[in-house]
Amino acid sequence: MKFLKSILQILGVFFVISTLIFAVQSTQEDNQSSKNSNEAVQKNVSEGYKISAIDIPADLNFAGELVPQNDPEIMERVDREFLVNTYWQSNALLLMKRAHKFFPVIEPILAKNGIPDDFKYLAVAESGLDNVVSHAGATGFWQIMKATGREYGLEINANVDERYHLEKSTEVACRYLNRYKKKYGNWTLAAAAYNTGTGSVDKYLRIQKVNDYYDLLLGQETGRYVFRIMAIKEILSHPEKYGFDVEQEDLYDAVPTFQVEVTKPVANFADFANEYEINYKILKRHNPWLREPHLNNQSGKKYTIEIPNKGFYKETK
Repeated sequence: MKFLKSILQILGVFFVISTLIFAVQSTQEDNQSSKNSNEAVQKNVSEGYKISAIDIPADLNFAGELVPQNDPEIMERVDREFLVNTYWQSNALLLMKRAHKFFPVIEPILAKNGIPDDFKYLAVAESGLDNVVSHAGATGFWQIMKATGREYGLEINANVDERYHLEKSTEVACRYLNRYKKKYGNWTLAAAAYNTGTGSVDKYLRIQKVNDYYDLLLGQETGRYVFRIMAIKEILSHPEKYGFDVEQEDLYDAVPTFQVEVTKPVANFADFANEYEINYKILKRHNPWLREPHLNNQSGKKYTIEIPNKGFYKETK
């Protein structure tokens, strides 16, 4: 009987020890699992990321024309555009990348035509620096309507649409803006007119008996327009201030090209591209104004076509 009691006592101690060992192991596994989970979370959340209100620069201006920051309604509208464009991070980052590629083309054309540098951000607001087409038919970086393009000398037909030609469309935008500046006397109303047309601006100025953009009650789009441009300007000019960590190598670069003059019809642009060791897609990328895979050109007009430097695409594959 004593022997049996001793055996039971030993078994009881063994059971207690086994239970304790199991509990310790389970706790260690749970702790390790929790640690791994925390590490995974840390790797997927930007260190120090936070959402906060935004301080509006005291010298906020468009083309040197200061925003009346003593008006609370104006400042609410400004604040909205800063918040929307700062915290729409993917779009803002994409605009920064594209701006590095296209601003060097736009800036000297604005300067040559006496247009303030701030208007390059108008192109950003209009199209996102992309060759988009609006529901109304406005086309290209500067969102030019067909009738307007033709009025200012752009060729627009089935073969060619120079609203997609960055240099030529920027020249047209400059002429447009200078015309509006002469008419209204300031750049903010010129920008508003670019967005909505002179007919609408004239109507609102007459009915409301004011002569300043900031005093006008405008429709939703045009009422936000200049404020949006200023927000984009500030964020793209000082990305680090608004939480963007962008390195030089992250930005898009222009591909080096040379120019080929064409004064005759081109039967097939795919064959034309092959002559320069590129394909049709690459040719179109650099010449989006060519709208068809051929060029009639019965008049013998001179066209300048951009071709990537020889071997560029092969070397970068």
